Amino acid sequence: MNFIDVYHRIGRYPKPLPFVPGAEGVGVISELCPDAPSDLRIGDRVGWVMSTGGYGEAVALTANTLIPLPDDISDEDALALLLQGMTTHYLAHDSYTITPGDVAVVHSAAGGVGLLLTRYVKSLGGVVVATASTPEKRALALAAGADIAVPYEGFRDQVMEVSQGAGAHVVYDGVGKDTFDESIASLRRRGTMVLYGAASGPVPAFEPTKLAVGSIFFTRPSLGDFVANRLELIWRANEVFAAFRRGDMQVAIGGRYPLASASQAHIDLEGRKTTGKLVIQVR
Repeated sequence: MNFIDVYHRIGRYPKPLPFVPGAEGVGVISELCPDAPSDLRIGDRVGWVMSTGGYGEAVALTANTLIPLPDDISDEDALALLLQGMTTHYLAHDSYTITPGDVAVVHSAAGGVGLLLTRYVKSLGGVVVATASTPEKRALALAAGADIAVPYEGFRDQVMEVSQGAGAHVVYDGVGKDTFDESIASLRRRGTMVLYGAASGPVPAFEPTKLAVGSIFFTRPSLGDFVANRLELIWRANEVFAAFRRGDMQVAIGGRYPLASASQAHIDLEGRKTTGKLVIQVR
């Protein structure tokens, strides 16, 4: 389960009705079209992202969107690594390229992307200022490698202290409305604001001149543009699997819900009661 499932349900990212939610999943191929890619066989374990239907016992998908799963990657690990792991990968390499010594703010650092991103940025030599809402969540961020973990309130002061007054090189913000202004204010000159989600609500419209102080770079990326074809999809997935094997990404399953309790999973995620990756068990 991912926060995009909530967005689909509430209509923030509208889907034609009716639809089956679940923007990723893993399973076994039961049928294949004649022109399917040659690396796919009936009976293969595969995963997919960015296509709904994950809450169903069976789903019809475009064969080009299927990702073969290595034997050493379990179904649960694959679920935690595909959408959120590939998001982590493009955030740290494409939206902004982390280099050793870069100061990165990771909001919602105890969430699925947050924990992966915290550890991965550290593996690339970055300095991580993690934010989370409770002491327990901040402890998880520290365990993932964050240099400092702080509440959302007044986090800019901590960023300035860690960066010796210069500000962060990059802010990774999946929270949105509640953190946006302070995120912008915590960046250094020519820093990069990466808004990749809006868990607290969409950011209100703003004038581009807001970015003029400090010549801030702003981007609102989406995973689909970073797995734009099958070649890139398989490459990025394999990069994530390799990072997992090295220990540069670690899986943290925060909750398992039977399909009948999927509504409770949504309630818990929206209520900020969860950490790590949530898994909907269809069978």
